[in-house]
Amino acid sequence: MADVHDKATRSYNMSRIKGKNTKPEMLVRRFLFANGFRYRLNVKSLPGKPDIVLPKYKTVIFINGCFWHGHKGCRYFVLPKTRTEWWLQKIKDTQKRDKEAEMALQVAGWKVITIWTCELKPKRLQETLNYLKNILCS
Repeated sequence: MADVHDKATRSYNMSRIKGKNTKPEMLVRRFLFANGFRYRLNVKSLPGKPDIVLPKYKTVIFINGCFWHGHKGCRYFVLPKTRTEWWLQKIKDTQKRDKEAEMALQVAGWKVITIWTCELKPKRLQETLNYLKNILCS
């Protein structure tokens, strides 16, 4: 099955996908700051370069896109109909990297929290943010 977009359009669309300062990240960061939590961003010296690092709480937060990280059972993770094998391998590699980074962080004594973008949709946002606050305060 061929791609519905020509190569230039597909390339442009893919180039617009951000890796930092995404809307889901900004939601969590605003919430944390408003609740008195101070953090660092994308710390390169830590495995997996976590999105948010709270050194005081020895906690890192990854905010994962449901598609890019292959969120199982999520309605936002739909495998593309074109180049399916390639996408499947790409997502499996991402999941493997995620697992390795999480294990390395835990071995180093860090608490790892993963928030999926579907958990930051309006319906579940408050529940997710309350859960995050409870974890950090406990």
